[in-house]
Amino acid sequence: MFYISWFFGAAYISKLSDYIGRKNAIVICLLGALLGYILTVIAIEASNYYLLLLGRAISGFTAGNQPVAQAAFIDISKTDQERSRNMGTVVAASALGLVAGPLIAGLLSDSAVIGHYATLELPFIVAAILVFSTLFLVLGFYSDARSERRKIDFGLNEVFVNLWRIHERPTIIKISAVFFFFELGLNAFFIYMDDYMIERFQFGTLQNSILMTVFGLTMAAASSMLAGPFSTRFRKIPTITFSIIVMAVSLTLFMLNGDSKLSYVLIIPIVVAFAIGYPTMLTLFSMSVGKDEQGWIMGISIALFTLGSGAISLAGGAMMAVDARLPFMAGIASFVIALILVVTLWRQSDVTALDKTG
Repeated sequence: MFYISWFFGAAYISKLSDYIGRKNAIVICLLGALLGYILTVIAIEASNYYLLLLGRAISGFTAGNQPVAQAAFIDISKTDQERSRNMGTVVAASALGLVAGPLIAGLLSDSAVIGHYATLELPFIVAAILVFSTLFLVLGFYSDARSERRKIDFGLNEVFVNLWRIHERPTIIKISAVFFFFELGLNAFFIYMDDYMIERFQFGTLQNSILMTVFGLTMAAASSMLAGPFSTRFRKIPTITFSIIVMAVSLTLFMLNGDSKLSYVLIIPIVVAFAIGYPTMLTLFSMSVGKDEQGWIMGISIALFTLGSGAISLAGGAMMAVDARLPFMAGIASFVIALILVVTLWRQSDVTALDKTG
């Protein structure tokens, strides 16, 4: 329910931000998240499954903060290098949240850590407090870089046709095709990494928490420190191609590895390659449209991300039941498809025109 709602809502609210401003769109997202968490707490207290679904649906539909934040960073970027560096900043912040969120939730719901204070509701209550604090900060301290507003010329049906509209934009289709399989490969690894380590090496909560911490901290460091320099020194298509190759080879080595301790090391090149390739891909998306469509195109990227996440989430469980390595094999296959698409689609003039440094 969360992924389906996120798929429809991210692109819609991101496009809406091109019309009503980034700040207003972020406020909508935060209010939706706050309402979703409150409903989730009530649902758990009342043991009401349908209220839980409603809370997750609202949270998912308004989970478009990241693409709107990406568009806001693009608004203040003056060069391609600055744009890539700012995209890296967003990825770094997301990576830190990816580590901190599950760890905080685990601690708050574990009676062995905080005794009788631990409840299933407590992580959601703390999440609601964090969202409320963010809302306060946005309302008090954030101002849009672009002050102009546009008359909204689309209706709610745009929720369902937003992604379909890219069929009229061949350059975006070509970038989207590579991006989808690039993300699918990473998600096949990330979503099932814990389950694989439990089955392959009998990892417990502590070992998997350490693995997740290595994942998040590596991504945060690499995104913040390497995305900008790479965009300055190298062209975008070779950078993305190199990232995909490194991820495919590293994931293969991770899957074939028989030493549990070596897994902590083998995860690093996968994450570093993604941390460089992902912001570069977002920059390519950004350059494919004008300044009035930055919110929309960032929303499209997140919609593709959720589509891939949802697909591998549905299929991966059945794969794991057959062989714990199958999701990783699917990820490697996705990287190979992405490389084939780069070779066939990205050599055309409309894409190569976007490939420049500086």
